[in-house]
Amino acid sequence: MSIEINHISKHYGDFQALDDISLTIPTGKLVAILGPSGCGKTTLLRTVAGLERADETPGADILFDGVSALNSPVNRRKVGFVFQHYALFRQMTVADNVAFGLTVKPRAERPDKATIKKRVADMLDLVQLSRLGSRYPDELSGGQRQRVALARALAIEPKVLLLDEPFGALDAQVRASLRHWLRHLHDTINVTSIFVTHDQEEALEVSDQVVVMNKGRIEQIGSPNELFSNPKTEFVMNFLGEVNIFHGRFERDKAVFGAKGAERDEAEAKMLVRPHDFAIRRARPSEGGIAAEVIRVLTAGALVKIELVDESRNLLYVHQSHAEYVADPVKVQDKVWLVATSQRIFRNGEDWSGDYVI
Repeated sequence: MSIEINHISKHYGDFQALDDISLTIPTGKLVAILGPSGCGKTTLLRTVAGLERADETPGADILFDGVSALNSPVNRRKVGFVFQHYALFRQMTVADNVAFGLTVKPRAERPDKATIKKRVADMLDLVQLSRLGSRYPDELSGGQRQRVALARALAIEPKVLLLDEPFGALDAQVRASLRHWLRHLHDTINVTSIFVTHDQEEALEVSDQVVVMNKGRIEQIGSPNELFSNPKTEFVMNFLGEVNIFHGRFERDKAVFGAKGAERDEAEAKMLVRPHDFAIRRARPSEGGIAAEVIRVLTAGALVKIELVDESRNLLYVHQSHAEYVADPVKVQDKVWLVATSQRIFRNGEDWSGDYVI
């Protein structure tokens, strides 16, 4: 089922949570809505589900497969919703939790007991919990509870699956394991899915498409590779991973950074460089280098992480592969030069291409 969101806005009193959101989600895609707390991502998800009512504005609509669902009640939208904190019934067994959505259907639509039992067994097998049907939620781990919540949402055979920070309450190791599992599950069931997250790694790793939101508006939409490689705004690049930020100003349409740059509060020009896009040089380069001193080296992990300070005592971060580091290791108090192998410059927050000097 495709989802078309047209001109959706939402106010809570004087606060505007959503500001004219338009978005199309193709059938069968897994889409992440990514952004900081308070950006409107959960409000948008709940509006799609019918748990929130959008403002009455011209052109506002939500269409499922071309049919308006804006005024349809929640139970008519055929949407499965998975909450961050599971929302399982503690007094019910796992099997009864999974069956709940089927047992509360109107009598004319409710399957018989044998069909419900088979459906529950199929769902528990799908989420790899087939032996735990007789247990209660308090007897499960956090990851298992979340899979039960997902099985319950899928049991009603939804046309759309909505997940609100589905792994937010879990520790890092369990989150990493479950997001790989979710991607595999989605490829198996192929239901149109939207999940909300503030974790950029999660969004980039799991989704087919990412929608980056900020202050109730959409900043950019694209595939994970498109957003990471070609951010259109400073906010998107800054939010999608670590960056080093240099403040500057424009002189005759040339961006000037470094000692000649503007103070932080005056900056209209910003250059953003990801840690892996810095090369370390022992000798001063012919142009464009940044003098820095190494203050910390962390070799534990997949990458070597090096912290430095420039001549203004601003912190800078460089990431190297272990092979690169071993070839020319730096140590604390080493004086080096940093050369950006790739960077992006933004003018008042928007992507800008042109001459610059450091």
